[in-house]
Amino acid sequence: MSLASPPSPPAPSALLFDLDGTLVDSRRDIADACNAARVAHGLPTLALEAIMPMVGDGARVLVARAFDAAPDSPLVDEALATYRASYLARPAASTVLLPGVRDVLDVAKALGLPCAVVTNKPHDVTTLVLDALGIGLFFTAIWGGGDGPLKPSPAGVLDVVARLGVPASDAWMIGDGPQDIGAGKAAGCFTVGVPGIAERERLVASGPDLLCESLVELGDVVRRAVSSAVRARPA
Repeated sequence: MSLASPPSPPAPSALLFDLDGTLVDSRRDIADACNAARVAHGLPTLALEAIMPMVGDGARVLVARAFDAAPDSPLVDEALATYRASYLARPAASTVLLPGVRDVLDVAKALGLPCAVVTNKPHDVTTLVLDALGIGLFFTAIWGGGDGPLKPSPAGVLDVVARLGVPASDAWMIGDGPQDIGAGKAAGCFTVGVPGIAERERLVASGPDLLCESLVELGDVVRRAVSSAVRARPA
């Protein structure tokens, strides 16, 4: 643990997770759907390394960047439809869980902490990915692209904590990118950065309240935080 993290973070009443780069490595499937859209519209494919810096702000912005076009252009409307169709047809062909996902979800389940996903990925694709990887049942609420404003707007965070029935101040927002930390801070959550797909420097610069090097470490931190809170309660 680093980043001048608080020695005793507050015990969470709920855990909110970003998806891409936090729970799953979906880089190849995102790139394949993006390239399918480019090919369908007469453009050559791009390397994975070229596409990854375009990811993080939702499907429309990704496609706009991949086509070097304005997000509201008719070309992006057409290409986005192709991208979505391709992704929905193969939502988890190459996507895998990141190390420690099951560890931290098992910790949350054992402690009775409700979990949610707040992602900029389209909601329908998100549900398919979670179910394909066998972790969909861990999440009580999902906010994804198409449900409303994307991160760093706090709208998704505020929506899911309301559905979980906990104050935002009692929830932890966990993610690998500055969009996740920005959304959590704006909603009033305790924010946790876990380096993943996004550039580590940008994550650190976004100022999460806590930085964990892995989800395994995060699970240990959650367990200790809850145990400390229980011990601190008056007898």
